[in-house]
Amino acid sequence: MRLAYTRIFEIPISFLAKSPDSLIFTIDLLDTIPNTTATDNPRSVAVNHAGLWIRRHQFESGRGYSSKNVDDIFGHRLRMKVAKAAFMPAPFILYLYTKFQTIVKAINIRLRIYLAILAAVVIVGVLGLMAIEGFTPLDSFYFIIVTIATVGYGDIHPITPAGKILAILIILTGVGCFVGVVANAIEHVIDERERAERMKKLNMIIGVFFSEVGTPLIKRLNVHDPDVDRIRSALLVSNNWSDADFSKALTTIRDHEARLDSRTTSLLELHGFLAHHKGFMLALLENPQIFENDRFTNLLHAVFHLSEELIAREHLTGLPQADCDHLSEDLNRVYGQLIVEWLTYMQHLKIHYPYLFSLAMRTNPFDQNASPVVG
Repeated sequence: MRLAYTRIFEIPISFLAKSPDSLIFTIDLLDTIPNTTATDNPRSVAVNHAGLWIRRHQFESGRGYSSKNVDDIFGHRLRMKVAKAAFMPAPFILYLYTKFQTIVKAINIRLRIYLAILAAVVIVGVLGLMAIEGFTPLDSFYFIIVTIATVGYGDIHPITPAGKILAILIILTGVGCFVGVVANAIEHVIDERERAERMKKLNMIIGVFFSEVGTPLIKRLNVHDPDVDRIRSALLVSNNWSDADFSKALTTIRDHEARLDSRTTSLLELHGFLAHHKGFMLALLENPQIFENDRFTNLLHAVFHLSEELIAREHLTGLPQADCDHLSEDLNRVYGQLIVEWLTYMQHLKIHYPYLFSLAMRTNPFDQNASPVVG
């Protein structure tokens, strides 16, 4: 039964766009709908959410992505799933599919293998007992479960030689897989808790970085951004901001193309600032916690690279055009990643540490009237 185009409107696109897989699948479905000139058609909405997801989870270049870029990024995967989408009978099945994709993605590969083998053992065992012993589907499933769970009530058991051989195979494979699933599930829960604790420590490191380097560096760079007024008002974070407000601010950053020019930037002053904090940044890079966050790691690498570029030059004036362009690219990379990571960190502070958020809000590098004094 082909999915009617009107049925897709029953599912909020913003609800589906929570992960890359569900998002891609959403766009796949909407790709079966002819494009229209309306700016609020469902496909345009999905593409906008695609841009939001990329911006929040894969921002590495310091520049935003346009809707066309999003289409390019997802384009090679669109046609692969449209055929599957064509046979989805109802939005509820689409919802189940997206939830299943999200759950599977969160499970480690070893647990996935154990679950797949266990499912295969259960299915083959149920079908085999039905065919060999003549059990009902419920009795077959009941026997399989009590066997692999090592309960073994004994009220149902195979009688034929073939059934007994099948039971032996179920015990040899199923019990081990069941134990493996339980052990790996417990390990997965413990790992997730440990990862959450590591992320808390990482956010402390990120906070120290912005206190010592990040926020002062944004202040030094945004004064040389010729288009900073376009994003300034959108980045005046307040205590009333919601997640939607942070998302809008990220959208503004995505659409903002940094155009810092090394020829108009005080490279000598920037060189002194970064050289002074070089030891601090090296110490951060030595901390294994930072590798839990790829974006922040990439930001540190970009800042450290810019520092090395400036330190390596004997003179920072009278540089050739090609070298100025190269330094401008390094500046824009750092500036773009800094803003994104700063805004993400501000959202984290607002949710988890309101008192730290209060000071960060009062020292906003984009607020020309910022003051730590409460007044």
